[in-house]
Amino acid sequence: MISQPIVQAFFSPFAGRLSDRIEPRIVASVGMALTAVGLFLLAALNEKTTLGFTVASLALLGFGFAFFSSPNTNAVMSSVENRFYGMASGTLSTMRMMGMVFSMGITVLMFSIYIGKVQITPEYYPAFLRCLKLGFTFFAILCFGGIFASLARGKVR
Repeated sequence: MISQPIVQAFFSPFAGRLSDRIEPRIVASVGMALTAVGLFLLAALNEKTTLGFTVASLALLGFGFAFFSSPNTNAVMSSVENRFYGMASGTLSTMRMMGMVFSMGITVLMFSIYIGKVQITPEYYPAFLRCLKLGFTFFAILCFGGIFASLARGKVR
């Protein structure tokens, strides 16, 4: 599972510099597209999925996150005056945290509906995998929609 954050940490500075030269909404939208592809790949997980496939899918997610996060932050911070940097940064962090909380809530809701309040033992693996597939597919579709929202925002330059 460490492949995703390592790739993100490695490529985020590059994506930030790239968004200084290329319109940030374009770079962020490419990152969102890569993230959607990574989520769709993870939706294909099954009991025969290799470790290599999982690591590669997570690395693609890290690459997508890197190419979305830094340019998105660049676009937001470039759109406000210097005196509002603190408020913009706080709002951006709050929105990021709310996204994480809501996505975790949606995931827990899916697990509650499809699996219930049970310990995940081998007999529940098929239901667990169905939940994972549903979750990854749902979030990939949301991410796919986010590509167009990212492209639709105004130009920074």
